[in-house]
Amino acid sequence: MPRVDQNSSQPQTTAQVLRRFRLVFNAVKTHFQQVEKSAGVGGAQLWALSVIHAEPGIGVNDLAKSMDIHQTTASNLVKALVKMEMVQTDKIGPDRRAVQLYALPAGQRVLKKAPGPFAGVLPQALSQLDTATLTRLDHDLGLLLALLDADENAANIPLADM
Repeated sequence: MPRVDQNSSQPQTTAQVLRRFRLVFNAVKTHFQQVEKSAGVGGAQLWALSVIHAEPGIGVNDLAKSMDIHQTTASNLVKALVKMEMVQTDKIGPDRRAVQLYALPAGQRVLKKAPGPFAGVLPQALSQLDTATLTRLDHDLGLLLALLDADENAANIPLADM
């Protein structure tokens, strides 16, 4: 169990950290609202579409790995994009069970008008931090998550879907 300082500045520090979390959540939420408004698709769908466009022929499993999400979540994103006629699936090659994904012209038009970054503002910001900062942040968030008794399965849900 992490040690909690009982000094007089703790309530102020707690409030400051809470405000910073609110700012992070608001920045993420605002970005995904802008994405949906301008592109007409959800943030996770846009991210999946951008990966499919960047890697024509990618499979659902590799899409899931690329987005760091569960395979079922990636499959559901693909189904929605296929239904909207933004992505096409093909079964080419020796393994006719494996599906390859391709962005269709409608999907490419959505990508052109959508605001970036496609993966979202939080992954973009995190990628700009140095390794020492990321390591420290990972450790400290681990302590917080232990206190929250957070569901580990939620780690594989895109922020845009929360």
